[in-house]
Amino acid sequence: MMAISLRDMAVGETGIVSGFEKGNKVYRKKLLAMGLTPGTAFNITRYAPLGDPVEIHLRGFFLTLRKDEAETLLVERIEK
Repeated sequence: MMAISLRDMAVGETGIVSGFEKGNKVYRKKLLAMGLTPGTAFNITRYAPLGDPVEIHLRGFFLTLRKDEAETLLVERIEK
């Protein structure tokens, strides 16, 4: 599978964290601290009306990410 940006996924889709964009150490540390470690599965629950932020469900809780944070995250889409 090919890694894509979280922003390329639609509401209701499921994905797995595959890594992070290079060069964004601040956001990477923040995302890791929030539980977005490689191999973690999540669902896209909703986007705000203007597309920022995005809400995902992972590890039993909901997490809202701003556009800059979401673009740092590389994911793989899981086909159902």
